[in-house]
Formats: sequence, structure tokens, C-alpha cells
Amino acid sequence: MITLLSPQTPFDRPPSVDPARHLVLDMNDISARLEGMTAPEESHIVRLLDFAAGWDRSRPLLIHCWMGISRSTAAAYITALGLNPSRDEEEMALELRRRAPSATPNARMVALADRVLDRQGRMIAAVSRIGRGADAAHGTPFVLPLDDG
Repeated sequence: MITLLSPQTPFDRPPSVDPARHLVLDMNDISARLEGMTAPEESHIVRLLDFAAGWDRSRPLLIHCWMGISRSTAAAYITALGLNPSRDEEEMALELRRRAPSATPNARMVALADRVLDRQGRMIAAVSRIGRGADAAHGTPFVLPLDDG
């Protein structure tokens, strides 16, 4: 389980989730640094990718944030590409849009991951092309495939 919440947001891990299988990334849902807020940083992306790389795939990987629109959709997109280096960035962005119409992946997270994964701007361009998601009060759960086909 991966939790992306603002630093002071209370959250109780479900008892069924082993603490060793739970990554908490404290960050505000912002795309630029703002005083008094915690912007996504490269260290968050590295921790996300390292955690995902250690996932044994015996159970689903739940990625969530407060609204399910920006941070978690960015993390799902980043994780899918991090686990599948040969996947096309645009195809994955289009699949994200198809499965999560309200997804508006956090642009800062995507830009940081693009650099960490050495995607040479392709992740940024792909997410830019799908644009802002549909208006929604909150995202709806979706499954993003990790394997080709």
C-alpha cells in the first residue's frame, strides 16, 4: 500500500496491512514549491520506485491519496513505467485517461520521475497531452495494467 497525503493529514493504516508493506509519502498536492507546504521532491519519487521494485506482486498494490485525482494517479503512472521500462509513456498515459477519466496527475511528480527514470521529457509530454481530467469531487478506483497486452 502506498499512501500519499499532506504531512498533517491523519490516516490509520488498516490492520490487515503489514507496516513493512506500507509506504507513506508525506507531500502536499502542489506542483511548485510553496512556503509552508511540502512539495513532491526527487527523494519521494526514488522511495516510490524503490518500494514498487520490492513489491512481490502476490497481492494488488493499492496507491491512494486524499482525493484520488492528482498524487495517486501520478504515482500509479510513475510506478507502471518504473516497473516496465519498455512501456511507451504516451500509451500508458492514454490508458490512465481511459481508466481514470478524472485523473490529473501531479505535474511536479511526473517531471521528477521523468528525470529519475531518464525518460527525456516523454512522461511530461504524454501527461500534458492527456490534459486535465474530468471535473470530479473525488477519483474513482481503477486498475492500471502493468504488463503489455
